[in-house]
Amino acid sequence: MKRRWAGLVPALLAVSAGLVLAVCGTGPSAHDEAPGYAREDGVPRVRDEKDLPALPLDRYEFSGREQQRIEEALARVTQRCMRSHGFEDFPLHPGWGTKMAASFNLVAISVSPYGTLDLAHARRWGYGLDPALLEEQRDGPGNQGRVPTDAERRVLDGTGGRGGRAEVVGGREVPEGGCEALAARRLLQDEKAARQRSFVPERVEKLDKAVAADQRVRRAFRDWSRCMAGKGFTSYESPAAAAGDKAWFRGRQDGNTARTEKELATAVADVECNRALNTAGVRWAVSAEKQRAELRAHKGRYEAVRAHLDRVRAIVREELD
Repeated sequence: MKRRWAGLVPALLAVSAGLVLAVCGTGPSAHDEAPGYAREDGVPRVRDEKDLPALPLDRYEFSGREQQRIEEALARVTQRCMRSHGFEDFPLHPGWGTKMAASFNLVAISVSPYGTLDLAHARRWGYGLDPALLEEQRDGPGNQGRVPTDAERRVLDGTGGRGGRAEVVGGREVPEGGCEALAARRLLQDEKAARQRSFVPERVEKLDKAVAADQRVRRAFRDWSRCMAGKGFTSYESPAAAAGDKAWFRGRQDGNTARTEKELATAVADVECNRALNTAGVRWAVSAEKQRAELRAHKGRYEAVRAHLDRVRAIVREELD
C-alpha cells in the first residue's frame, strides 16, 4: 500500500488473481469472527498494515526506497553541476536556514483509506504522529548542510541571467533553470515523461473514489461504524473520516493532533473494530479487483509507464552504483 503526501509510497510486486488467492490462503481461521463477506476467497485477513498485500498498480509507481534513491541521485547531479561552475565545496545536501526549518512546523498527516491499523501507535499517539519523527525530519540530512550563498543560489536555480541571456559562471554557461533543473532533466527527463509518472496516481485517485462508492465497501464501513457506536464513539462514515476529524487538530499549531484522551480512546476503538470486522481486508479486495480491471483495459498505457520507470531506475543506478 502506498501513502500519498507530498510523500510520495512502497511495494513493487504485481498481484495477479492467482497470487491474491495464494496470499489470502485457502480460508479463514475457525476462530475468525469477521462477517461472512469479510472472509470470502480473495479477501486477505488484515490485522496490521503489514498484512496488506501489494496492489496491482503498485508496480507502476516508484517505491519509497526508490524515491529516496532518486532524491540522492538528484542531489549528486546537482552538486556535480555546481562544482563545474567553480563552487567546489557546494554541499550534497544544502541546508536552507530558518526559512526551510519553519516549513516543518506544519505537518501533513497522511490518512490511509484503510484507516488506522497500528494498535500500539493508536494507544500512544492516537491519529497523530510521533513527535520524534518530526525531529528526525528537522535534523535529517536534507537540512544539515550549510546554506547556499547568494552567488550559489543564482546558479542553483538559474536566476542569474539578464535580458534572457544565460549567466556565465566559472567559464561555463549556467543551464536553463539552473543546476537543479539540469538534474531533474537528467533523471526525470522531459514533460512527456512527467505525464507518465502522474498517470498512475491520477488513475488510482479515480479508482479509490469508485472503491469508496462500491456497495461491498459501503457495507463494510457501515458495520465498522456500528461497531464504533457500540463502543460508545461517534459513528463516523469511514475509518479515514475518523482519522481526519478536525477535533483532533484543534488548538495545535504544528499540524499534529492534540492526543486528548478522547482521541486516543477513539483511535483504539477504531483499530479494534477494523481488525474484528476485517474492514481493511474488504477494501483491499475491492481495490485489487478494480485495479486488475483497469490494467486489462489500458494495458498498453501501463506498459509505457513501466518502461519510463525502468529508464529512470537505470539512470539512478548509473549515478549511485
